[in-house]
Amino acid sequence: MTAAVRSRRIVANGRPRRRGWIAVLVGVMAVALLVPAAAFAEPDPAHEAASPKVAALRANLEAAAVGYVQAQAALESSRERRAALDTEVRTADGRLAEARARVAKYAAQAYRTGRLGVLGLIVRATSPDGYLARLAAVEQLAAHDDARMNELGRARTAALAARASVDAEVKEQARQAAEMSRRKKAMEVALSAAGARAAEGWVDPDSPLAAPARRAPDGTWPREGCTIDDPTTSGCITPRTLHALRQAQQAGFKRYVTCHRPSGRYEHPTGRACDFATEVGRFADSSATGASRAYGDRLAAFLVRNARRLGVIYVVFYCKIWLPGSGWQNYTSGGARCGDSPSGDHTNHVHVSVY
Repeated sequence: MTAAVRSRRIVANGRPRRRGWIAVLVGVMAVALLVPAAAFAEPDPAHEAASPKVAALRANLEAAAVGYVQAQAALESSRERRAALDTEVRTADGRLAEARARVAKYAAQAYRTGRLGVLGLIVRATSPDGYLARLAAVEQLAAHDDARMNELGRARTAALAARASVDAEVKEQARQAAEMSRRKKAMEVALSAAGARAAEGWVDPDSPLAAPARRAPDGTWPREGCTIDDPTTSGCITPRTLHALRQAQQAGFKRYVTCHRPSGRYEHPTGRACDFATEVGRFADSSATGASRAYGDRLAAFLVRNARRLGVIYVVFYCKIWLPGSGWQNYTSGGARCGDSPSGDHTNHVHVSVY
């Protein structure tokens, strides 16, 4: 039977037969199953952008958190440099002490033996050859004196330079600590203006440690562009975002995740954020419960514990946001109550942004 004949039988008398409707329904269901389930209830930036207060909050938090992370990295780098400089100071002080001891010993010996002066050596010469020999001896004594004194001078210079470097690092640490404090206050002010308040979050000391992301030679975080193909979408992400994603997956968090998003504000369009679904294979249009909620709790704890290693600037999950220096704060954006909007309230996924 041809397709045309079958078609005519299904729509005979202008009404499709029941078996025809079943076939159509099965076909529609099959097509629906072919559409990626992850697209269902995918996090929508419009939920947060719709609220001017939330939009301002996120913008202020990003600026403050980025500054805090930068200052934190600079402070850690300065502490490492100071530790190395402290070693240099101890070494320089040791060399200076040795040089002083040698000069003191040499001076004491010269005093005991009553060394002849230059004029005395020359006057005692009885022949031209003896005169030249005594001049050579005088030059040797002068060179020996110069060597000892130069050694002492170099040791003192090295010690003073090392101490000056340490003093400079101490000032740098104080500056970075003050910057971290200023940024922390900025975050707290922004959160307070949005009605947020401190809340207990997810902290698990038993979370696995992630491998540290690459830093600049001075220990700070280098700026990175969206230069890596995003394995979760057709977009791009930064090398640091890819590292964080891979580390989370290696730690066992392998459920559905998307990173780059071409629209919206904040870090997704720049490839510096990922959304980890709490369900397998999709973003559910409901708040996570049971094992799915526990999965999100563990993932949030993992990201927080490894924030310094991965360059995390904030984590959002289940109506709470974590920021470096401020900890967990209540955070809602999708409705009056937590969970009114699973996407906006982040109750169906864990969001992480990296520097």
